[in-house]
Amino acid sequence: MLILALESSCDDTAAAVVQDGCQVLSNVISSQFAVHAKYGGVVPELASRCHIEAIWPVVQEALNTAGVQLEEIDLIAATQGPGLVGCLLVAFTFAKSLALVRQIPCVGVDHLAGHLLAIHLEAEEQRPEFPYTALVVSGGTSSLFAVNSPTEYRLLGRTRDDAAGEAFDKVAKLLELGCPGGPAVSKQAEQGRVDAFAFPRALADGSVDFSFSGLKTAVLNQVSRFRQQNVPLPIADICASFEQAVADALTEKTIRAAKQCGHQRVVLGGGVAANRRLRQQVARRCAEEGLLCFLPSPIFCTDNAAMIGLVGWHQFATGKQVGLDADAFSRSPLN
Repeated sequence: MLILALESSCDDTAAAVVQDGCQVLSNVISSQFAVHAKYGGVVPELASRCHIEAIWPVVQEALNTAGVQLEEIDLIAATQGPGLVGCLLVAFTFAKSLALVRQIPCVGVDHLAGHLLAIHLEAEEQRPEFPYTALVVSGGTSSLFAVNSPTEYRLLGRTRDDAAGEAFDKVAKLLELGCPGGPAVSKQAEQGRVDAFAFPRALADGSVDFSFSGLKTAVLNQVSRFRQQNVPLPIADICASFEQAVADALTEKTIRAAKQCGHQRVVLGGGVAANRRLRQQVARRCAEEGLLCFLPSPIFCTDNAAMIGLVGWHQFATGKQVGLDADAFSRSPLN
């Protein structure tokens, strides 16, 4: 079965052609970075307009790269949510319309489910067996799930305030590093000391929920002290200490959740899962605890359509489809 998958939940317009749910024939992503950079973040109205302009060219490129014709597509899958509703509606409406014209089925996919299963886009020997504990960490989500099958997920814990990716973006803005914040902070952190500042880790309550608001405030207070004293900011040290605090909290809670579930496998997903320090730390701690660690390639961590095609294939296999009256949703029912 050939699946055409579409994704437009935020500021990337993406299309992919996936065969039988796991073989990626093409995976095209059109970034809007240049459009939003001067504003210091994503402007929803501009993002929606960019998606409208990009969606058909991106679909054409995905089909051409895969070497298939639109007439050969058997199923269309598109992100239904969560995300910016104006952005989501572009690809989701395009998908429903195209399915109607071609008289083929269409499925709406939860973006979080894409991140939970993205590891299964890797080579077969790199795919974990079910069940496993998955950490989905991005600009809008920091959550832990028990993934029992391709269509069964149970929420274990989530952030009580800011998501980790959001904290990265706010620290980057505070330090005037530009956007996207995560890569900017990580680049600076490579030259800094992780123990330069004792930033807090919300670990002590025994739960598997996250909290990053205290960490964000601690960084703000530290920066304010330097500025009040008219002292140059040790940006690299601040970034390294902040990044380490985030990695510590995410890693330890993930290990705790896996142990509570009795799982032997741990999976990462989401844009922040591309962070080098986090990947190294989770892999090391899993090895220490006798757990198997599975890390998707960075291209499958960030927003992409291939993971939407994967989930869509599994959903269609269970009989799920969407009608023309189906709407996008801003918040995930999984979370």
